[in-house]
Amino acid sequence: TEGGDQSGEEPGGMSRAWGRGPFLRQERSPVSQVEWPQERHITAGFMVRRVLAAGLLFSLLLGSSVLLVYIFRSCGPRPCRTPECHDLQARYLASGNTSVAPCTDFFSFACGDAKGTKSSFQALAEENKRRLREILEKPGSRHLGTGEDKAFQFYSSCVDTGAIEAEGAAPLRQVIEELGGWRISGNWTSLDFNRTLSLLMSQYGYFPFFRAYLRPHPTLPHTPVIQIDQPEFDLPLKQEQEQKIYAQIVREYLAYLSRLGALLGGDPDKVQQHAFLSISITSQLFQFLRPLEQQQAQEKLFQLVTIDQLQEMAPAIDWLSCLQATFTPMSLRPSQLLVVHDLEYLKNMSQLVEEQLLKYRDFLQSHMILGLVGTLSPALDSKFQEARRSLIQKLRELTQRPPMPTSPRWMKCVEETGTFFEPTLTALFIHEAFSPKTQSAAMELFTAIKDTLITRLRRVPWMDEKTRKEAQDRVTQLQVKMGGPEWALKPSLAREEYNDIQLGPSYLQSFLSCVRSLRARIVQNFLQSFPQHRWQVSTWGVSAYYSISDHVVVFPAGLLQPPFFHPGYPRAVNFGAAGSIMAHELLHIFSQLLLPGGCPACDTHALQGALLCLKRHYQSIPLPGGLSFNGSWTLLENAADIGGLAIALQAYSRRLLGYYGETILPNLDLSPLQLFFRSYAQVMCREPSTWEPQDPHSPPMLRVHGPLSNTQAFARHFHCPRGALMNPSKRCQLW
Repeated sequence: TEGGDQSGEEPGGMSRAWGRGPFLRQERSPVSQVEWPQERHITAGFMVRRVLAAGLLFSLLLGSSVLLVYIFRSCGPRPCRTPECHDLQARYLASGNTSVAPCTDFFSFACGDAKGTKSSFQALAEENKRRLREILEKPGSRHLGTGEDKAFQFYSSCVDTGAIEAEGAAPLRQVIEELGGWRISGNWTSLDFNRTLSLLMSQYGYFPFFRAYLRPHPTLPHTPVIQIDQPEFDLPLKQEQEQKIYAQIVREYLAYLSRLGALLGGDPDKVQQHAFLSISITSQLFQFLRPLEQQQAQEKLFQLVTIDQLQEMAPAIDWLSCLQATFTPMSLRPSQLLVVHDLEYLKNMSQLVEEQLLKYRDFLQSHMILGLVGTLSPALDSKFQEARRSLIQKLRELTQRPPMPTSPRWMKCVEETGTFFEPTLTALFIHEAFSPKTQSAAMELFTAIKDTLITRLRRVPWMDEKTRKEAQDRVTQLQVKMGGPEWALKPSLAREEYNDIQLGPSYLQSFLSCVRSLRARIVQNFLQSFPQHRWQVSTWGVSAYYSISDHVVVFPAGLLQPPFFHPGYPRAVNFGAAGSIMAHELLHIFSQLLLPGGCPACDTHALQGALLCLKRHYQSIPLPGGLSFNGSWTLLENAADIGGLAIALQAYSRRLLGYYGETILPNLDLSPLQLFFRSYAQVMCREPSTWEPQDPHSPPMLRVHGPLSNTQAFARHFHCPRGALMNPSKRCQLW
């Protein structure tokens, strides 16, 4: 406006000056060298006009620049001011360390020093449990007399530690009497061994010598089959363990079993003797296990046998009666096929049981009861729980594993309630935390990721045309399950009756009634015609997965929550966090192709070169002191990490071209693409010491630095100099 006023005065003055003489109408001789006085006046006027014209042009440019600034401010990224964005911004500010150069150590830049930091997935899982707690503790929300009411009652009895402490060990002593008692604390009725074993399996959900469970058959039509596996051992034994460590583990476990016997009123000398024999049995059973590598080498990872055949090979167990009691109402026959994980273990286990029955029948009884007490400890008073907690912590110290975090009582009660009343809590959680708007936004994100993968497959250098077409068809035909199972959307399921659950009079009795009800429901569900995919995670869980047998990818509602996803977040956050997770799971469709011989028609040389490049890329990235990893063991997950980030970035970049109005988080000083990379890294934040070598994923720092340093766009948007950790001279292209 100021420039416009000045330009309005100058033309008028110029017009009056030029109107005083006839010089505009005179011609000058081109050869004239004479400078007339009037000509000097004309030259001065001409200069004034040029100055004023320049001023006018400047005014126009200044006005245009103001307009452009206004346009760019209107169309460029705006700060997100919603409560969800405010919470996310606070989370990012609290977790990161902006004093660290992002090109040198982006893990620290995004995650801070990560000491004491829970895994981002673990933190989200705990947040989901808090939401379930709010549901279960909400006054007046239950429908009396329904299964929903029973779920609320069970949770209330679980958190009522006063009543549990008042009961003490009395409910557990009653259980032991029902099993025939034991010599440790007095009376013992020598029941038939297989009858006791059958009761432990069917009524208490405890399997002392082997595990038996239902699973879908690996081939169509996926009919239910019983699988027999090795038991789960309390002792963290290894095939080749130092004698000193082994002796320390045995001492700690002996002290624990002795403490259990003392809490149940046992004679100290008898307790010590029976505890030692129990450890001896466990140790011998462990020696019967064959390493997984040996089973794979012998191509005997799983074997199909009938109940009759197993009875001949492992005669100490009455297989038909024990399995029939456990899997009622299934009707089992001697010709029933079983899937056996380690047949040699079962043969040796049977021989050991026969020897114990001949010499130490009462010690075998004590071994089974001591194991049961350990599994029931969450339902017992604080003395039993503290004994169990102390054992676990000491064993983790001896095996150089990080301490187990202590969970509050309410969280354990939420977990138990969720296990026993999953249909009810599934419906309630979906209603509370996964609205139709959230589901629609999540499905839109998944569609963008899937479409980008289909496009990207056209340029995978090592695929032949036939494999490429088959791969694209596989992605097109893929089913996606998002939020919760279809049945979870039916409100009536939240009020399921659970007629077979009897609550009280003690919490232990309620707990055991729920154990039996759950077992019966699992069997019943397997017997029903169930054409749809059976979910392998709870709705409030945080684990996505791809099912090979059903060709289904699953993203539970619990995963699609802040800070990974929210409809009100900037798109950069949703694509960087949830989008990269979605792409990661989609790439597991093709994991088989990356294995040796998995794609005979592909360009093997190009594929192996890309995989070798990937291994070297990860090996070149420094790790904190004391950490090492097996690049071959983590290869498939590394490939999915790198490919998942690339696909999510391409999908986000395409979305930026088609949509205006992108937002950013205020006070972070990050552009949309920088925010995308920060959100990806935030998913991987985790204290490095919590990573364990058997994890198929790389250590958390590598899960951040590996994919991001392999992405040229990261170095460009963070202005990383050539040769910096996050801008290496060579990158790998697999997907």
